[in-house]
Amino acid sequence: MPTITINGVACEFTPGQTVLQVATANGIDIPHYCYHEGLSIVASCRICLAEVWAPNPRNDNALEPIPKLLPTCQIQAQDGQHVYTDSPRATANQKAVMEYLLVNHPLDCPVCDQAGECKLQDYSYEHGRGVSRFEETKVKQPKKDVGPNVLLYSDRCIMCTRCVRFTREVTGTNELIVQGRGNKEQIDLFPGKALDNPLASNVIDLCPVGALLDKDFLFKKRVWDLTSSPSVDGITSSGDNLWIDHADGRVYRVRPRTNLEVNLWWITDEVRYGWKHVHSEDRLATPKRRQHGARVETEWPRAIAEAVRGVRRAVDEGRRLAVLLSPMLTSEEAFLLAETARAFDPDAILGLGPVPTVGEDRAFPPSRDGEPVHQSPRSPSPGQPPRPFIMRAEKCPNARGVRRVIEGIGATPLDVVGFVTAIKDHGVGAVILTGNYPSAWSTPDLRGALAREGLFVVLADTLDSPLVELTDVVLPAATWVEKAGTFENAEGRLQSFEAAIRPVAGARAEGQIALDLHAELEQERAKADGAGGSPAGVTPKPARLYDAAATRRRMAEASDALRVFITHTHQPPAQHLRQTDMPVVEV
Repeated sequence: MPTITINGVACEFTPGQTVLQVATANGIDIPHYCYHEGLSIVASCRICLAEVWAPNPRNDNALEPIPKLLPTCQIQAQDGQHVYTDSPRATANQKAVMEYLLVNHPLDCPVCDQAGECKLQDYSYEHGRGVSRFEETKVKQPKKDVGPNVLLYSDRCIMCTRCVRFTREVTGTNELIVQGRGNKEQIDLFPGKALDNPLASNVIDLCPVGALLDKDFLFKKRVWDLTSSPSVDGITSSGDNLWIDHADGRVYRVRPRTNLEVNLWWITDEVRYGWKHVHSEDRLATPKRRQHGARVETEWPRAIAEAVRGVRRAVDEGRRLAVLLSPMLTSEEAFLLAETARAFDPDAILGLGPVPTVGEDRAFPPSRDGEPVHQSPRSPSPGQPPRPFIMRAEKCPNARGVRRVIEGIGATPLDVVGFVTAIKDHGVGAVILTGNYPSAWSTPDLRGALAREGLFVVLADTLDSPLVELTDVVLPAATWVEKAGTFENAEGRLQSFEAAIRPVAGARAEGQIALDLHAELEQERAKADGAGGSPAGVTPKPARLYDAAATRRRMAEASDALRVFITHTHQPPAQHLRQTDMPVVEV
């Protein structure tokens, strides 16, 4: 393979890569602002300029310096090149660029939300001057409300134009423009437009400084107090890879995690802000049971016991059990609930919960006459055309995974209409429902069927809803950020994830609820067998703790059709990142 030497380190590369890409792939840091691998290359910030020596074909390929410094983000790597970003000429340029960028930049670091993850801070420390030579009055730019989720602090902007290129090349909406010249140059909105496209808040992640900020996160928490846990989109069927930023058991923000095979570098705003129900005041936090027609709070052991007795009574009377498995569940939870259902009733009816859809799938960049308006600069595989970012119309993360589990154990999943019909027509005496949707989800037909006299209903859900008044036992469930599992996205990609935070007080993952129900059922049967003359002193096994990885292994053992959860599941990064680049200094 061809080889290039960067700061004395020999690096192999693929033809077509830029020097900056080769350096990044080999762990060599070259400062840059305007370059982003998901956008076009403009080479405007000039801080990545480097001294380049290259073989001269006119002089027997002798290594000679190119007279001018060259932008490493733009020039392609060539075999035999020697690149220096730490030479006196290169470092002098870095200092000059930093001094230029800081001429009118305010000293807002103590109050700026970007502090701690700001490239201007980092490069000022690494490549800038120790003191400022600027004595004149700084030019003050206005603060602008550019969209429903984004604020623009113009005086902090370094004119890298990442945001402008994003709205031009990725979303195709062109809301942001550059206007003015010199030190009056600034980012502005196109007249009559607002930054409100479905991917608008990605400009917050793109901004290398504190110019574009998230209204929702503004002044909420310092980033060095946050821990970032890798996760997967639990709102739509896109399967977008995410970072969940949290502290003290509370989610503060959600950011995209780069995956060129799924979501590239972006996420939609509905995914970015779709976690708000996690800390909603309407969260169910305490189990409830029916008592004299009313729902009263109770302890978990009693709620589980009541649920098991009610379901078992219906099955013992010759009536059937029906279980509605929500597409918001992980595949592991769906398996455990289906397993528990069959422990109660081998012929239990299994249904797939409502699969909400809004509109149609949308591709970014948008197409016009079959051709994309703008081509993304990167493709996930060499030689393949750039792939678009897809915003899915399906607003649940795991309909395919739950369906795969039900079919994998040899059952036929019913849709909601079929499930309601089964409740009415097949002598069903007990129903277990799972929800976990971020908003109200039950249909009038479902509520009407559940209101039937003599039907015992157990509900595991996250939010208070009209369904609660129709149930005999309510079990508060954990949201997707509070548990581990696997989702199957719209493309059939299986992706596992771990819990970012602990469940809110009183809530449990549906997988744990299934194990608790199963353990209580075994205990009830053991008691009954003992009363009938079985050997005394038999101690029932306590409920196992929900373990997503162990459940996947059990799934593979239970059915060959479910072995894909072992062989084809993509695992998340092992580390949880601490959002700080500031070393702790003991005073």
